[in-house]
Amino acid sequence: MHDVGFDPLVAEWFTARFAAPTPPQQAGWGAIAAGRDALIAAPTGSGKTLAAFLWAIDELVRHARSGWLDDRTHVVYVSPLKALGNDIHRNLEEPLAEIRARALAAGHALPPIRVAVRSGDTPPSERQAMTKHRRTSSSPRPSRSTSCSPPRRAAAPSPTRAR
Repeated sequence: MHDVGFDPLVAEWFTARFAAPTPPQQAGWGAIAAGRDALIAAPTGSGKTLAAFLWAIDELVRHARSGWLDDRTHVVYVSPLKALGNDIHRNLEEPLAEIRARALAAGHALPPIRVAVRSGDTPPSERQAMTKHRRTSSSPRPSRSTSCSPPRRAAAPSPTRAR
């Protein structure tokens, strides 16, 4: 887990929450850490969504810790509507809240990382509000295919990771 280079807060959260990475996570993280595109094909419940989300969470946490987290959308996740609520709650909201709690407990002032969900049923007034108060992470209208693209590593050097 530590050899792929997650931020210590993210790595500690994962280690405290799970016994070990699943094989799909290990395979996916190796490719993502090397800067390659990754398609993680595995059965439901194998951790493939968290494998991709954790890299996005890691990047958001690194930016938040360094003060470089812009108030804009950083992650877009497209998912079938049936899986959307569970994916967002279990693989994004829970990890973000738990990592922030760990950071605060360790004395790190980690600003909140916001999440917004938008579907075809989102009323126009809510859509308009989303553009006025930008979110850090958002989920657009669901589609028939599932795709999660974590952001590429930022061009600005991160103070916590050697390049």
